[in-house]
Amino acid sequence: MTELDDRCLDTFPGWLRALPADVLKVAEALERDELPIAARTSLASVVNYLFKSLDLIPDGIEDLGMMDDAFVLRCGVAAARDQGAELDGLAELAQDNDLVREFLGEDYVRFERYVGSLSEAAVRGRTAEQVVADAAARTELLEELRRWASSYEAPGFGRDEKNLVKLRSFLRTKLPS
Repeated sequence: MTELDDRCLDTFPGWLRALPADVLKVAEALERDELPIAARTSLASVVNYLFKSLDLIPDGIEDLGMMDDAFVLRCGVAAARDQGAELDGLAELAQDNDLVREFLGEDYVRFERYVGSLSEAAVRGRTAEQVVADAAARTELLEELRRWASSYEAPGFGRDEKNLVKLRSFLRTKLPS
């Protein structure tokens, strides 16, 4: 097992346990009008992803189903930071994206491009741009996120190298070229 594998196996279960709280922090940032529109759109797209019917990894798949959500969240927050957003309370999520980048290696470029394209996707009839521009759409999404967070149960993510192999394989296969 590599040092990177050890760090991932130590870190990823915590990301799954913290996912509801992390999502709610991102959701709260959507209400901050002082953030640049592009940054808020990035944040809206990654929380909207939670409700996307065709995830990179379907949510019910073994221990892996929510890891793509945790990865997408971190990548989107890092993108918002790179777009000039002051990320009080979210800086750690943006920094966590470094481990996502390292874990995915050469596939990270495709992953980052995929996450960037999420702002164009309509999920439950709303795009990220609509969430940012329309207070009613934003309120609806925030209510759905709160309900999701209150019912979320963190999946297990065993300390097994096979989980990392499967995670990489899923993402490598499902990410658009």
